[in-house]
Amino acid sequence: MTRRPHRIQFDLKTLRLFEATAELGAITKAAERLALAPAAASRRISEMETQFGVALFERRPHGMTLTDAGRALLAHARSMIHTAERMHEDAAAFRQGARGVVKIAACTSAVLQFLAEDVQRCHATHPGIDIDLQEANSHGVMQALTRGTVDIGIYEASLGRLDLPTQRYREDRLVVLTTVGHALATHAEVRAADLLDCDVIGLTEGSAISIALSRLASQMDRTLHMRIRVGSFDSMTAMVAAGVGIGVMPAGVARVLATGERFRILPIEGDWPVRQMLLCHLPTDELSSSTLAVLELLAQPVSQNTKPA
Repeated sequence: MTRRPHRIQFDLKTLRLFEATAELGAITKAAERLALAPAAASRRISEMETQFGVALFERRPHGMTLTDAGRALLAHARSMIHTAERMHEDAAAFRQGARGVVKIAACTSAVLQFLAEDVQRCHATHPGIDIDLQEANSHGVMQALTRGTVDIGIYEASLGRLDLPTQRYREDRLVVLTTVGHALATHAEVRAADLLDCDVIGLTEGSAISIALSRLASQMDRTLHMRIRVGSFDSMTAMVAAGVGIGVMPAGVARVLATGERFRILPIEGDWPVRQMLLCHLPTDELSSSTLAVLELLAQPVSQNTKPA
């Protein structure tokens, strides 16, 4: 059994090298990214493995892959890199007279329906705090939180909960978007069975809406006809307008994007279209005072906020 060293010593550049090697699969490419000599880079990784007493990579003829230990330690490395970057950004903000930078990842549904107004209130209430907003699907938001690359995340609840402090944020409801000439356009309300009879324009893999539609089809023992996947609600709306299929999106998003007489926005029958957004964040003792201030504002009940569109 390898004796655990008394002290672990490595610098931020070694952590960045570790991360780059994991991402690129080759220490030579990682060394080039960080402007290091390949021999020096290899020595840094070897010294890191010696200090921890475990192999971080499997060396293969065509590259390097993480071991189980390497995957576990990579999450810690990314968290430490994020913390160092946040220190640098906060210091820069203080030099410029501000109080800090808060990193938020949010799913597109939350950004379009709620977060824009909340960010405006943050700026009005805390003018010295800057917000770095990353827009992603719910799965991407959860990954960013798990890796510790953001301070706060907002995502759709049906994907599950992380082992991090979490609370309710907002609620929305899905609707069907069609053109006026579509067979569903005359319906006062769309049943799940009618929806599954149609060609559906889906969002990219990992989207909470696409996952919800797949679950619905599975529960009803039906096939989901997803003719095309797109990367945004704007693209979905364009595809609906072109007659490619129907779209499923939050009501607030549909009212913003689907303007004009050629569209119909139709409610969906039942409770399954109602969705809960969650507000999740890193452990409180890891958050800056700026992040805590923004988190307090975002956590206010809906009644205290501007009513969403």
